[in-house]
Amino acid sequence: MKTISLISAGVLATTMQLHAETLTRDNGAPVGDNQNSKTAGAGGGVLLEDVHLIQKLQRFARERIPERVVHARGTGAHGEFVSSGNFSNLTSASFLNHADKKTPVFVRFSTVVHGKGSPETLRDPRGFATKFYTDEGNWDLVGNNLPVFFIRDAIKFPDMVHSLKPSPVTNVQDPNRFFDFFSHEPGATNMLTWVYSDRGTPASYRKMDGFGVHAYKMVNPQGQVRYVKFQWKSQQGIETLTAKDAAKTQGMDFNNLTNDLYQAINAGDHPKWDLYVKVLKPEQLDDFSFNPLDATKIWPKVPEQKLGTMTLNRVPDNFFQASELSAFSPANLVTGIEPSEDRLLQGRMFAYSDTQLYRLGANHQQLPINRARVTVANHNQDGAMNIGDSTSDVNYEPSRKRPLEVKESARYSETPLAGTTLQRAISKQDNFTQAGDLYRSFSGSQKANLISNLAGDLGQVKDTETRQIMLSYFYRADADFGKRLTKALNENIKAVKNLAAR
Repeated sequence: MKTISLISAGVLATTMQLHAETLTRDNGAPVGDNQNSKTAGAGGGVLLEDVHLIQKLQRFARERIPERVVHARGTGAHGEFVSSGNFSNLTSASFLNHADKKTPVFVRFSTVVHGKGSPETLRDPRGFATKFYTDEGNWDLVGNNLPVFFIRDAIKFPDMVHSLKPSPVTNVQDPNRFFDFFSHEPGATNMLTWVYSDRGTPASYRKMDGFGVHAYKMVNPQGQVRYVKFQWKSQQGIETLTAKDAAKTQGMDFNNLTNDLYQAINAGDHPKWDLYVKVLKPEQLDDFSFNPLDATKIWPKVPEQKLGTMTLNRVPDNFFQASELSAFSPANLVTGIEPSEDRLLQGRMFAYSDTQLYRLGANHQQLPINRARVTVANHNQDGAMNIGDSTSDVNYEPSRKRPLEVKESARYSETPLAGTTLQRAISKQDNFTQAGDLYRSFSGSQKANLISNLAGDLGQVKDTETRQIMLSYFYRADADFGKRLTKALNENIKAVKNLAAR
C-alpha cells in the first residue's frame, strides 16, 4: 500500500490510500521505471536496449486499425432478443423455435459516409447492425434506418461511395461529385427522397427504426422457401431533426446520438425494438410492377408478422474492444436464413467479410465481441492473431484422426435455374413510383424541409445538365415535387419537363 498525494490545479487533494497492481510489459514482466528512459549516463543518448520504451512507442504507433471505409463513426450496445413464438413453420433458425427464447445480441449504430471523428448530426443514412449470438452460430442482420438503398447492383458500390466521400483533390465532400454520379442512376431517386427528408437526421438512435433493406430467404425444416424482408420498429417511436435543429444540436453536442443512447441505458431506460418480417412465396415475386429483389424498393401492402423484441441494456466496458473490433457481415448466416438473389446483397456478402479480413485479420471472429457462443470446429489454423490454442496437426478435412460430421439439415436450399449467364440490368425497374408515394405521404412541413434540404446541396452543382437531370427525376416521381424543387433552384421548368418526358 502506498500513500499518494494528488495535486490538481494547484490545490492539494485529499490523501488517498490506493491498492495498485504491478505495472508490467505485454510479456508480463514487471516495469521498474515508467517515467525515465534508460540512457548512456546522465547526459548520454537513449539506449535501444530499453525494451519498455521501445514497446510503448511500438504499441502507440500501432493503436489505430484501418478505419472502416463506410460506417466508420459507430456506437455499440449489448442486449438480448426474445422470440415471440415458434416460427418453425417459416424457418429452421433455432433462435426462433419457441416463445420466450432469449438470444444475446450486440448492436452497432453508425453513420455511413462520414469519417470516424465526424459529428453525429450530419445528414446520412444510419447503420443498424445486429449480431445475434444464437445457439447455432452468429447471425448478422446488417441494415440501415432507411428501408431502401441508392443502388441495386454491387458493381456500382465502390463508385457510389467514392462520389459521396471527399474529393481526392480537395478532400472536401462535394455535391457536384455525388449528383454527377446520381444523375446516371435514376434508381437512386427513392433513397435520395428518404435521405433528404428529416429521416436523414435522426434525433436519437433509440428513436429510429431499422431495416434489413435486402430480401432474404427463410427456409423451414421441410425445405420450403419464403422470401422475407426484416424491419426493427422502435417502441420509443421515431424522432428526427430538421436541418436547422441538427445544426443547432451540432454546436451544443456533436456526440448527441451516442450520449443519448448511453445515458438512457445507464439510467435504466432500456430501449426496445420489435422485429417484424414481411413474407412472400417465390411465385409471388412476379406480382409487382417492380422486382421485389431490388434493394431500391420497399414491399408495400405485404402483410407482416412480429418475430420478437430486442432490448439494449448494457453499455460496452471498452469502446474499442466492442464497437471498433465488432465485425458484421451479411455472410454471417445461420441455418434457416439464406441470401436472396438480390444483386446488391450478393456483392455485400463478399465485400463486408473481405473488409473485416483486411481490417482485423483472418481470425477476427475469435475476438470476444465476434466470437460465437457455441463451439467452433473447422480445423482452421494459423494466420495473424490466431488465439484458438489448437494442438492438433489436422488442419484439413475429412480426417479419420479427427473426424467432423456435417449436419444434413444445414444444407443450402435448392433454387431452380433457367436461361443463360448474362450481364444485363434487371427488368421492371420502376425507378420513380415509390419516391413519389413517399413524397405524397409527407406532411406540408416535411415536404418543405425536403425541398429545402435538397435545394441546399443540388443548388451547389455547377453543371446545368446534371442539375436538370436530377430535377427531371424528382419531377417524374411527383410533378409537385419536381416543380417546387425546380422553383427553389430558379431553373427552367420547361427544360425539366422535356427531360422527364424522354
